[in-house]
Amino acid sequence: MGSRVQKSYGKRRVSCPWIAVAALLLSSIGFAQSSDQTLRGAAAKHDLLMGAAAYSTRLDEEPIYAETLAREYSVLEPESELKFDPIHLQPSTYNFDGPDKLVAFALAHSMKVRGHTLVWHEQVPVWVLYPKTPWTPAALGQVLHDHIATVMGRYKGKIYAWDVVNEAFNDDGSMRSTVWYDKPGIGYAGEGTKTIEQALRWAHEADPQAKLFVNDYGAEILNRKSDAIYAMAKDFVARGVPLSGIGMQLHISPDFDDLENLASLRQNIRRLAALGLEVQFTELDVKLPNPSGFNLGAQADTYKDLLGICLTQPACTLFQTWGFTDRHSWIPAYSKGYGWALPFDENYQKKPAYNAMLKKLHAGGHTGPRPPARPASQSR
Repeated sequence: MGSRVQKSYGKRRVSCPWIAVAALLLSSIGFAQSSDQTLRGAAAKHDLLMGAAAYSTRLDEEPIYAETLAREYSVLEPESELKFDPIHLQPSTYNFDGPDKLVAFALAHSMKVRGHTLVWHEQVPVWVLYPKTPWTPAALGQVLHDHIATVMGRYKGKIYAWDVVNEAFNDDGSMRSTVWYDKPGIGYAGEGTKTIEQALRWAHEADPQAKLFVNDYGAEILNRKSDAIYAMAKDFVARGVPLSGIGMQLHISPDFDDLENLASLRQNIRRLAALGLEVQFTELDVKLPNPSGFNLGAQADTYKDLLGICLTQPACTLFQTWGFTDRHSWIPAYSKGYGWALPFDENYQKKPAYNAMLKKLHAGGHTGPRPPARPASQSR
């Protein structure tokens, strides 16, 4: 975390050795200063990871995309290329091209990789949803087990953390009805969080050193969904189920940024931290109806305030946005009439939100080390 992106400098003929040394020192100092003027470099001083969701195809298509990603972020997460459907199109066919490229890019730029996601009700392939012969729970369970073992096994030691289960809860705290839970499920329909537990245990078998998360939306503040997730987490910790932390998506608008919500978010983080768990902000974006000066200012305040909470809560170990440039954001396609949700605009220019976050990182907050939560390998 916090490793500097390599720069290349033109060769220069120098006649005096001391001038060469001075030039080298000055260039090093200048580089250190420029590194501190990135989200990645500034966050490293707080032992905080800065992440962004990414697509492999854009690394070559847009050099500025790759350059910005490597310069500003210490973590990348495949936005879609590790989901079940894109990676496992047929029962015996996997497509690792995109994830392999992202992992190689991350390793080349001293970045961590976060995996997303192994169990989700969306982006499930047709052969799973509509089998020629109806699944038995045992047979479907074997499919999921093999998928987790194969995907995690390929990236063992290269992907440091996984959203093992994504969006498993309804807003009222009940379990979402899905192919994995009860249609037909993998054998634990009606048994609450047992399906999640089994997926976590399979994930731990596949990579005992990986950090394992349950990720969801709308459970950032205290409500029925977050209460259900907390109850699950408390139960899992007590019984040694391999759970490292909870992911909070935070797909929001500036309306989220009020004193009541921020206080509730802090309370939620603290109660999870008291269990010895990490909390990660995993998919943050702040959508706007238009990019007026007022809205961009409100957006900047929201990013700043959420970063401030993460900085002052040692259990908050990752501050990650769902993409990083408005050129490539899911918001316009899924939230009609909204957009402009990310820290860089569509031309990769830094927005007020970026500047507000960088200023917040320089202002201080929690100073490291940010203590690691209980590793999944110690949760048996």
